[in-house]
Amino acid sequence: MNTDSFSLSPLGHLATPFPDKFGIPRQPSLAPHAIGTLKLLPPYDRPEAVRGLDAFSHVWLTFVFHQTGGQWQPTVRPPRLGGNARVGVFASRSPFRPNSLGLSLVELAGVDTSDGVVLRFRGVDLVDGTPIVDIKPYIPYVESLPDAVGGFATGAPPQLTVNFSDAATQAIARQARHYPELAALIIDVLAQDPRPAYAGDPDRIYGVRLYRFDVKFRVANGCAFVDSLDPA
Repeated sequence: MNTDSFSLSPLGHLATPFPDKFGIPRQPSLAPHAIGTLKLLPPYDRPEAVRGLDAFSHVWLTFVFHQTGGQWQPTVRPPRLGGNARVGVFASRSPFRPNSLGLSLVELAGVDTSDGVVLRFRGVDLVDGTPIVDIKPYIPYVESLPDAVGGFATGAPPQLTVNFSDAATQAIARQARHYPELAALIIDVLAQDPRPAYAGDPDRIYGVRLYRFDVKFRVANGCAFVDSLDPA
């Protein structure tokens, strides 16, 4: 094997509710109602390749930041630091990395081998169509470290309360048959406050795309208010 360069082949491309980068949770598991589906490509779609995987509750997904490939930067500005202070790229989870590889810990919600291999995950934080290049089981006894230090990301950020207008509530109800967890997903996403760190105008209307919907919202006094939900 040539150790100076490597090539990676995707196992498949993850289908998620996030057609755009804006609105994607900044870490996995922050939006438990964000469902991802991965249909493995040949030759990886053999049922024996996932034999025993359903015994694990969570898995690591190794993926490619395919929308930022080749755009690495030595320093980045993490949102947790207000978008102003810089840290080294290797002290962050920025997508602007030398090899464009990412790692995401997600809940394994299902393994279907009736027609090839289809895996279902909860708590995904990846844009729709992300190439997945490896899957590994999460092993709690060696990977759960309660005494670990989290640097500038210690502790979860505060969350927003999420409220809906009557029009948005009615629009969501009309989609309940095909998107039963849509309201819960909107709450998961907006509670994390997806706006840029410098945002502060309470009258500004923002839009985040989830599945095929354009969700319009504004933020004031610690609350995200959903004005409307329309087909994107």
